[in-house]
Amino acid sequence: MSKIPTPHIACADENLIAKTVLMPGDPLRAKFIAETFFVVSFLTEVTCFTATRNMFGYTGYYNGRRISVMGSGMGMPSIGIYSYELYSFYGVETIIRIGSAGSYDAALAVYDTVLVTEAYS
Repeated sequence: MSKIPTPHIACADENLIAKTVLMPGDPLRAKFIAETFFVVSFLTEVTCFTATRNMFGYTGYYNGRRISVMGSGMGMPSIGIYSYELYSFYGVETIIRIGSAGSYDAALAVYDTVLVTEAYS
C-alpha cells in the first residue's frame, strides 16, 4: 500500500487494520463495541489504530480471527471517505455496516435484525 497515513484515518501501519471492518455510524458506538465486546471474552487483544477527529478504530480477535471496528460517521459522504481509504490504502477486503435504522414496515419491531442487500434514499 502507499500514501499512508491517510488524512482521515491517519494510521501509519496498514497491518493494524484487519481485512474485515465492522462500521457503525457513531464513532462512540465503535468505542463501545471495542470496550464492551473486545474486552469481554468475545474479542481479545484490542489495539486502537485511530482516533483522528474522534473517529475511533480498533482491531481485535474474535474466535481467533482478526476483525476491526471503526465509526463511519453520518451519511453517504462520510462512509464514502472512510471506506475509500480503508479499501484503497489499508488493504481492507470487507466492510460490514452495523447500527440502527428506521423502518416503514410495521411488521418490524425494535431490536429486530435486518440483513440488507440494497438501500436507497
